[in-house]
Amino acid sequence: MENQEALRQLVREKYGKIAEQTTDRCCGPACGCGPEEAPSDYTVFAEDYTQLAGYNPDADLKLGCGLPTEYAKLQPGQTVVDLGSGAGNDCFIARSVVGETGRVIGLDMTEPMIAKAQANAAKLGFTNVEFVLGEIEAMPLPDQTADVVVSNCVMNLVPDKEKAFAETFRILKPGGHFSISDVVLKGDLPDGLQREAELYAGCVTGAIDKDAYLGLIEKVGFTNIQVQKDREIVLPDELLKNYLSDEELAHYRQSDLGIYSVTVYAERPAEAKSCCGPDCCN
Repeated sequence: MENQEALRQLVREKYGKIAEQTTDRCCGPACGCGPEEAPSDYTVFAEDYTQLAGYNPDADLKLGCGLPTEYAKLQPGQTVVDLGSGAGNDCFIARSVVGETGRVIGLDMTEPMIAKAQANAAKLGFTNVEFVLGEIEAMPLPDQTADVVVSNCVMNLVPDKEKAFAETFRILKPGGHFSISDVVLKGDLPDGLQREAELYAGCVTGAIDKDAYLGLIEKVGFTNIQVQKDREIVLPDELLKNYLSDEELAHYRQSDLGIYSVTVYAERPAEAKSCCGPDCCN
């Protein structure tokens, strides 16, 4: 439990620093600005948002690893919850689809990110986009809040992923669904990467095996689980040399290990309707 809280605090600190940056390029310890920092560069994971409706450059900190809103089957009037909403990028894109009659809620555990997202929403004049401070493993949201949940490269940062998916199940309405982009593994990371806390905040060591990841989703009750997108991520040698010797790096390159960005879809089953007609009630 103490180790889990230490990881949460690490994430708060790293993402808090990123939120407070004023330049376009991420320059916190998680992104790398010089030899004294651990360069886990998020641009390795990020995809291009710039052509999507609702895109706002002030909200794009290039911290994602996919485009979950593109696969989330959003409809006008829906309520969408974005887990790990950062500066609001995915929220604003979702809002462009759900429209004035919809509602978008961003959840983030980092106060500077919440402040940045709220400022961005105010500048855009959105009254149906809100941001809530809280942890994904214990969301301060009522049961059955959302029609759709999205998340972008955040679940890998959560120490207790099973609880996070159980909470996602709880806040979804029966018949609702999620589309989550995340980083997963095929194979085992080298010891040097597994031990490095800085890389936890950089989406690498927090990732788990793809099959185990999908198994957790099924375990908490989700159905119709689909991998909507699967993209291999190749980490540059310049990053890996900070954690691996030349011999370890050569072995890593020759191994079967793969680091992937996946976008996963799953549904909360609709609740069975009670039958009270003459054919089913005694």
